[in-house]
Amino acid sequence: MTQLRIGIAGYGVIGKRRRICVDSNPHLKTVAVCDKKFVDDGNLEDGVAYSRSYARLFDHDLDAVLVCMSNDMAAEITITALSKGMHVFCEKPPARNMAELAGVIKAESIQPGIKLMYGFNHRYHDSVQDALRLIKSGELGKIINMRGVYGKSKLVTFDQADWRAKREMAGGGVLLDQGIHMVDLMRLFAGEFVDVHSFISNNHWKYDVEDNAYALMRTQDGIVAMLNSSATQWRHQFSLDINLEKGSVILRGILSGSKSYGSETMTIVHANPDRDNGDPKEATQQYNHDPSWTAEIDEFANVIINNLPIENGTSHDALMTMKLVHQIYYADSSWRDRYSIPNPN
Repeated sequence: MTQLRIGIAGYGVIGKRRRICVDSNPHLKTVAVCDKKFVDDGNLEDGVAYSRSYARLFDHDLDAVLVCMSNDMAAEITITALSKGMHVFCEKPPARNMAELAGVIKAESIQPGIKLMYGFNHRYHDSVQDALRLIKSGELGKIINMRGVYGKSKLVTFDQADWRAKREMAGGGVLLDQGIHMVDLMRLFAGEFVDVHSFISNNHWKYDVEDNAYALMRTQDGIVAMLNSSATQWRHQFSLDINLEKGSVILRGILSGSKSYGSETMTIVHANPDRDNGDPKEATQQYNHDPSWTAEIDEFANVIINNLPIENGTSHDALMTMKLVHQIYYADSSWRDRYSIPNPN
């Protein structure tokens, strides 16, 4: 049985959660971890090596690295691992900016046999998977528009380091940190957006990264999407309405570690404009289990062992989602000028 030797760069909340997924997969074995919170180098009680420096991670014989570091380190560690011929799974966002991500993609191109996968975790939620299957079936016709809200109450919470509110480390605020999931899902359902208008604000928390982003976007074939990514959503919210020619798919809540986004549900609306008068037939399904973290790591292992193409979280996905995030930043001329946001095109 093939067993891949895994190193984890960043052993905080996310790194530890990813390790649980690694250890539950019979084809994966955690060999070493690193995190600046360690005071020295040594071994954990279970024998896994630990170190303060990510450079020491590469002293070990590794097949793959999971990058769970702060945004300023993501591209650097990914490039280092790729250059050493190691497969990489990197959490979102893939980098602080487009220039850093371009460096990653160049490094990937030099190693065509190496797998690089990004952690767009929300794609693996059952509600999203079911919605995608339904929409692709054509049962409800083509998408007309989408409205999405993804919001939390703060940029920095009790379990998050304050680097998230520092532009030099984070690269951006709530849109890049959390809203990127909604941006990625909108791309997943509708395709690429060519027209983008936005307002970006940091008027409430006063950090030098945004605490609200409002975007209005349109694809080449006319699908319109409205997005609010917010760090002033006092009641945490995840909602995505997808309106189609013959009905709607409504996603509410997302199962998360904080359990603050409510129940995860998908409501299917079958429209009948001649009879319903705005009160159509609908059915709601609730999801009580979150398989997304395990499913994502299991797929990463599978594509390496069986040399398969990556279906979700490719470097192209990362590139196009990051590009759209930066188009939203760039579209607000005052924000663009204040922070010298380059044109992502």
